[in-house]
Amino acid sequence: MCGIAGRILNAPGKVGRDLVELMDAQEHRGADSTGFAIYGVPRDSGYVVRAMGFDRDAMGKDLEDYLAILRQHGGDFTADPTWDNGDSQHYSVRMEISDPRDVAMWTKAADQICERLEMQSVGRSLEIIKDTGGAYEVADKHGVRDMVGTHGLGHARLATESDVRPNASHPFWARPFPDVAIVHNGQITDYYTWRSKLERKGYRFLTYNDSELIAVWVSDRMKEGLSLEQALIRSIDEIDGVFTFMIGGPDTIGWAKDRFAMKPLVVVEQNGEMAAATEEQAVRRVYDDDGVSILNYDGPSLHGIWGVGNRRAAA
Repeated sequence: MCGIAGRILNAPGKVGRDLVELMDAQEHRGADSTGFAIYGVPRDSGYVVRAMGFDRDAMGKDLEDYLAILRQHGGDFTADPTWDNGDSQHYSVRMEISDPRDVAMWTKAADQICERLEMQSVGRSLEIIKDTGGAYEVADKHGVRDMVGTHGLGHARLATESDVRPNASHPFWARPFPDVAIVHNGQITDYYTWRSKLERKGYRFLTYNDSELIAVWVSDRMKEGLSLEQALIRSIDEIDGVFTFMIGGPDTIGWAKDRFAMKPLVVVEQNGEMAAATEEQAVRRVYDDDGVSILNYDGPSLHGIWGVGNRRAAA
């Protein structure tokens, strides 16, 4: 099951609000957890870090240890961290930091405490928010409706192959590349084969959700020098399974389907803005029928990409 969504606006606006509606409309596809990747107005320097901790009582110590690692790599907090006020044992924290000397090396070092505090995203503009529960529940807890940005992704999860821990939900960050996130609907059948290959190359998996593989696989392809669009095209032939996934970048959203295009994706455009979802009824939450163009409706195209401010559809 699962449901995915993407949204692009012409200018910074309440993209969080639209994504909440897109995901609430698809809650019947999976309400174990809901997640959002919001691309806000990019900053010239520094990053926003979203992280998840697993023992609220130990949050102070977790943040102290995290800051120590950050400082060892030349970065620091530029504002006091903030966190949710939920009553769950896990917690979500938002941090603004200065640039580490080397993002990849710092990410690898920070992942040494990922059992206690796991980074969910790093970006000039990207913020990943995900938690257990439906779209409205997660939005209310984390203030997603008020998040301003140009584009973003959403996901509603029905847990099938791994547990319902909130960090096993989507979106997944393509660590260590800032501002790259994926959401996925389907199943990766060669998950363990690819996982073994990538672990031998030094990549670390933080969950047993097969969708995480796509994010790690994309990271590996980007490390080889591929663009997001080139990685999308390669995935169709190199990853085995029944899948449709969407990938977000600093100024793009793209999608790819397996060769049989078994998992649907409805993509519509209106006045230069785009909305995409697994189901047509979801995009009707943000669009009426006036001036809507259907770019893809479960058609034969196996990939596409849209740029923020310079939109195009590729097939």
